[in-house]
Amino acid sequence: MNNVLTEIDVVIRLCLAFVAGGIIGFERSSRRQVAGLRTHILITVGAACLMLLSIWIPQQFFDIKNSDPGRIAAQVVSGMGFLGAGAIIRLGNNIKGLTTAASLWLVAAVGLTIGAGMYIAAITTVILALVALILLNQIERKIFPDIRKMVLEISYNQSDVPDTEAILEILKKLNIKSRSMILGKSDRKKTKMCFEVSILNTTDISKMINAIESSGDIDRVEIKEKS
Repeated sequence: MNNVLTEIDVVIRLCLAFVAGGIIGFERSSRRQVAGLRTHILITVGAACLMLLSIWIPQQFFDIKNSDPGRIAAQVVSGMGFLGAGAIIRLGNNIKGLTTAASLWLVAAVGLTIGAGMYIAAITTVILALVALILLNQIERKIFPDIRKMVLEISYNQSDVPDTEAILEILKKLNIKSRSMILGKSDRKKTKMCFEVSILNTTDISKMINAIESSGDIDRVEIKEKS
């Protein structure tokens, strides 16, 4: 294989980097992530361009001693830490964007690999990345479903003290954890109970509401995200 970098090689490698970055970026955009299609494409093409530059310089300037095509590539890997940090968002005790930050680092590596002409390695990396982002994401959600913090409000027709044990038993059967409860009066001066609950994404909320409504003289059941 000829190691001399030609203009055709440059065009092919940059176009492949564009496609590879677009594939990963499309998946991120489909999930409404902060770094999406254009960001991933720009990083991959930019990394490939810098890798091509690293290869081209020693070929053009033979009098340069101790030339190392890996120096610029190493700086790309270090610099990706800044972009990756920008994709990470802290929401209270939760941190979002770690997967997107990792995908940015990965597409930079893909760009460098394509720029170096290692097409099989780049294609394999993209395929494995898609498996991790799409297939493993579905498996992970089934095994480790997300937990949502919500507020359950139950309004009764009567003004008497309701049977809280019956409600707690329903929540327990559906594997819904209740952290606190508030008993009060609604706007129509009827008894109202408010529960702070933790609900798995796999929980059938309609089944929970139907079970609660059939447990007594209930006027209304509402559930909403905790603010």
